[in-house]
Amino acid sequence: MKYNPLGNTALKISAIGLGTMTFGEQNTQQQAHDQLALATEYGVNFIDTAELYPAPASKETSTLSEQYIGNWLKHQDREKLIIATKVVGPAPKKWIGYIRNGPTLEPKQIETALHDSLKRLQTDYIDLYQIHWPSRNTNYFGKLGYEFGSDKHDNPIEETLTTLAKFVNDGKIKHIGVSNETPWGLHQYLLCANTFNLPLIASVQNPYCLLNRTFEVGMAEFSHRSNISLLAYSPLAGGALSGKYLNDQQPENARLTLHKNYFYRYTTEPATTAVEQYADIAKQHGITPTEMALAFVNHQPFVASSIIGATTLEQLKENCESINTTLSDETITAIQKVHNANPNPCP
Repeated sequence: MKYNPLGNTALKISAIGLGTMTFGEQNTQQQAHDQLALATEYGVNFIDTAELYPAPASKETSTLSEQYIGNWLKHQDREKLIIATKVVGPAPKKWIGYIRNGPTLEPKQIETALHDSLKRLQTDYIDLYQIHWPSRNTNYFGKLGYEFGSDKHDNPIEETLTTLAKFVNDGKIKHIGVSNETPWGLHQYLLCANTFNLPLIASVQNPYCLLNRTFEVGMAEFSHRSNISLLAYSPLAGGALSGKYLNDQQPENARLTLHKNYFYRYTTEPATTAVEQYADIAKQHGITPTEMALAFVNHQPFVASSIIGATTLEQLKENCESINTTLSDETITAIQKVHNANPNPCP
């Protein structure tokens, strides 16, 4: 395994991180524990979860991912692991109203969410506590066009960062991260930290893969110049970049087979066309589509860790071993040609 600095912190995190959004939905607790054991055998020390998980979100399975991790974590050497979780942002009650009767980022809700996560994870502290999505109308979860005239900002970033700073001072949080953020949001977090002497955020967890390189447009420079690491989620685009869904295949228990409507952006015609072309490139260069897709993300200078998710140990093994794949100049040139012709079909 390779390890990278986590932003401006002293932490070194594995370049492959284990995502856990399948724990409690596609994976049982025993399967989750088997994945955690195998990942750590490969040297993975970064484990990412959220109070929302598993996904798709439902009242029946809510918080199971954290619970499964907690039941495993209590038997581990806690100091050797970097545990990250997230507090949900504001959302319609019809979606996840069962979370605190309608979640917001009000200080009291953040406090409740943090203490509940600590209890489920069976730990005294969380290494990286992240805001799952912003408390304002902006671009995330596949949305690209910012809509003028309908903006709202229910919980100002200064208030959110001040609230989190209290828990950093208490030792319940080691570092702060954000997720699904934009350049404006990242700038505001930095501005508030510097203006009010609050903790600097360490990372931003946004989607990044061959089908979605929008991070390169406005966020990569922030990441580079401000020393804020990207934790890349969906590096395989929900498994689509493995090629296993090509030719109308629907593998049993696979994410896009079970939840096609939830992950619809990975099944569009432009997405399928790009996946076919990327799979051809991988074949021509003697590697698997999975190895190529993950190697592309792993070796970006602004990426501290690519957060992989698996439903089987075989998938997890291939994902972890992708760290040893290096793409040739010819492969990268071919990838760029496909990207230029069909950029970001899955934002």
